[in-house]
Amino acid sequence: MSVKKEQKLTFFKADFESEIRIPYSNEGVSAGFPSPAADFMENSIDLNKELSENPLATFYVRVKGNSMIDAGINDQDVLVVDRSLEPQNNKIAICFIDGEFTVKRIQVEKDCLYLMPENADYSPIKVTEENQLIIWGMVTYVIKKV
Repeated sequence: MSVKKEQKLTFFKADFESEIRIPYSNEGVSAGFPSPAADFMENSIDLNKELSENPLATFYVRVKGNSMIDAGINDQDVLVVDRSLEPQNNKIAICFIDGEFTVKRIQVEKDCLYLMPENADYSPIKVTEENQLIIWGMVTYVIKKV
């Protein structure tokens, strides 16, 4: 297992003043058999508001790298990050460790903390007293291009 350089992240603040409204059908869409389509959609959705429980603490982060692919987070995906949420074991977080940002799963063990990649090509990062670690925010959604 090799240790690869951590991925770089690009941060964006949510724009809650935007007037952009995307047409939205709150009827849902069938993932099984097709259902009759609505002739028109009369609702709209603001994704900044829909994806944010805490607007002042919400940021978007673009991922560069593939250390989290097995968690469904790929290169160029956009993460919705809430800085007001408390870090929790087995949750995915934006971490600032030793001067660099990374996205990893938090794993708490009896006497230590690990930042876990979700790709076998990357090694876990064992956080020790020598490291400077800030859990910057918790990932709440992944936005991806298909």
